[in-house]
Amino acid sequence: MRRLYAIGEALIDFIPNTTNVKLKDVATFSRQVGGAPCNVACAVQKLGQQAHMITQLGNDAFGDRIIETIADIGVDVSYIKRTDEANTALAFVSLAEDGQRDFSFYRKPSADMLYHEDNIAELQLTSQDIMHFCSVDLVESPMKQAHHAMIDNMLAAKGTVVFDPNVRLPLWDDPEDCRRAILEFIPYAHIVKVSDEELAFITGIKDEDEAIQSLFKGNVEVVIYTKGKDGAVAYLKNGQTISHEGFKVTAVDTTGAGDAFIGAVISKLLASNTKDLTTLFENEGQEILAFSNKVAAKVTTEYGAIESLPTLAEVIN
Repeated sequence: MRRLYAIGEALIDFIPNTTNVKLKDVATFSRQVGGAPCNVACAVQKLGQQAHMITQLGNDAFGDRIIETIADIGVDVSYIKRTDEANTALAFVSLAEDGQRDFSFYRKPSADMLYHEDNIAELQLTSQDIMHFCSVDLVESPMKQAHHAMIDNMLAAKGTVVFDPNVRLPLWDDPEDCRRAILEFIPYAHIVKVSDEELAFITGIKDEDEAIQSLFKGNVEVVIYTKGKDGAVAYLKNGQTISHEGFKVTAVDTTGAGDAFIGAVISKLLASNTKDLTTLFENEGQEILAFSNKVAAKVTTEYGAIESLPTLAEVIN
């Protein structure tokens, strides 16, 4: 069976119990398991494919909660490490009426940032496997080096690498450091997913088409450009484009929608017998985008990230 290996942060999101209130004025929160790679792993698992989470948590109650939550979904947690050196990461979120978010993170450092590259050696990767990662854990840390090690091993095994930058500037001392890290890692990926809110920042190019084309560096074969409620477009290295207009819903919380989208894309890749990405998107790209937009739209109609992820049956019906 083909498998996803998602590497990076797993944390606790504290979601406000009221909307349209600034973070400093939120009185009460609900605790939710989150972190983009963790959300993606859970999305893939709930959509019927096998996912493994690669991270490190603190020896604390929040770490226990994360493992229990994602293990109950079926995500393989056997590669998750625990440490006494740092605590599990926390994120506090405020929500506007349209579901948009503001974040405040507690991770200086968090346990995931101290994950060591030596742990990667225990992963038995194959050409059928997919690696997914984001930019949050690409700050200078042992975890960044672990990303390099895992990418090297995945490429050596001839597996597929998927990168969703998922920009979170509050976690960086300098926005330019974030941008440089993203540009450093883009050429290693076969698929890059970037949102309309991130494109100009990452590329430094205002023209949309020019900016997207600039992402085709190194291994990149497919760039998936997401536009929120307006859907998504897949750009192929050979010049072809596939688009889907998305689904109109009343959003209450956009937390995890982008993660659900790329998780749905990965689930389709894992379910396919076609490993060549160009061929796959030429033949099934419209279906992949429609399915992924539907999953993301469903997530925005409920609060939380993992808690709002649909099962395959709920998407199809």
